[in-house]
Amino acid sequence: MKLRLSALAERLKSSLFFIPMIAVFFATALGFVSLAIDRNIDVVAADLPFGVTSTVESARTLLGVVAGATISFAGIAFSVSLLMIQLASSQYSPRVVHTMFRDPFNKRVMALVVGTFTYCVVVLRSIRSALDSGGTPVIPNLSVAVAVVLGIATILAIVAFINHSAHSMDVSEILQRIHREATEQIRAEWTPADLTPADLTTDRRSLPDTTASVSSTVIRFDRSGWVQQIDIEALVDCVPDGVLLTVETYAGRFAIEGTRFCSVSPSISDQNRGAIERAVLAAVLIGDTRTMQQDVSYGLRQLADVAVKALSPGINDPTTAQDAIFHAAAVLSVFLRHDPPAAVRTDGAITIVMAEQPTHDELIHLAFDETRRAAAEHPTVCGYLLVAISSIVESLEAASLAERTIALRRQANLIVDGCGATGLLDEDIETVRKTYRDKFAGGSSCW
Repeated sequence: MKLRLSALAERLKSSLFFIPMIAVFFATALGFVSLAIDRNIDVVAADLPFGVTSTVESARTLLGVVAGATISFAGIAFSVSLLMIQLASSQYSPRVVHTMFRDPFNKRVMALVVGTFTYCVVVLRSIRSALDSGGTPVIPNLSVAVAVVLGIATILAIVAFINHSAHSMDVSEILQRIHREATEQIRAEWTPADLTPADLTTDRRSLPDTTASVSSTVIRFDRSGWVQQIDIEALVDCVPDGVLLTVETYAGRFAIEGTRFCSVSPSISDQNRGAIERAVLAAVLIGDTRTMQQDVSYGLRQLADVAVKALSPGINDPTTAQDAIFHAAAVLSVFLRHDPPAAVRTDGAITIVMAEQPTHDELIHLAFDETRRAAAEHPTVCGYLLVAISSIVESLEAASLAERTIALRRQANLIVDGCGATGLLDEDIETVRKTYRDKFAGGSSCW
């Protein structure tokens, strides 16, 4: 149940429909409440403040104008939002669209717009002149005044929406959102290196060997999609005491129907196998897209995609690549100063083994491999990569984690070698080599 609620919360955060829908219901209720107040107050029109009183025609005209203008802008706002998403997808990466769906400001503006339209429609239907059926004219002055206030607020929201939309397409804003979400997820899921117990099992090579066991039951995926979450607590509740459950995937992997999800040792009896398999598979959430719920490496994937896309021949934007490289370096620095969760977890008589987890070396490759290959013919971008890597090395050495810089120094060597193998001018290659010597003085070189 917790897994399903978490997935529902994630979908609502990414939904462009939910908040405006709530606003429609709220505006409808507000309209009926304001009309009820209008019917029960004992104030004549002459006693109302200047500007609040209305005639039947002026009230109808005003409400019609506000309703028409707001619903027209609602169509424009949705069109602009979809256009921004399309441009971001083609210019930067389809992966960054996820962060734009979660932008709360656009949802609030759309909610105000459709809410104002709904309120005006509710109030407009209650206005009646002396010639209409019933004979007695009905002019809800206070309700019309509230509509005026909402109309003015909508106008200000339109200006704010235009300003926000213009700034939200700035690549630095997009990358900063990814950076912020990624680092928040890392700190929530991983443990700071200085707080990690010395005997914590995180190395795959030190995991229990389950391959030698002949009495194990393999549980396979029953559907395909991205693994979004794995509920460890639910897994513990699924299996009987005294078993070893080895999970062979992690959040962020793509699951193919029929492939292995986990194995249970000793094997499960045929009588209980069906029920246990259903319960175990219910503890893993598979969706159509990747999310950052437990997928800590997804933010790094997005930043690497933006850098590679910026270096493609169709875009050719080294400055955007520079921005993405340094944001990726900042996220990677947080990764390398944290340790992943324990690979072996014990709950009573049940042992859970997470046989697959992202390692520090894999994250370094994710951050830089594709980018350095795409940047091989761009000496300036190679220089950005070397500076970014040297900054991470410096931060790790300051945190007494120098042993984690080996793979980073290897990346720096590969950057220089890749640039030297492209056939660029000697002067350009020498620029990259000079940056390497300045940033990695005393480091080993492959050339």
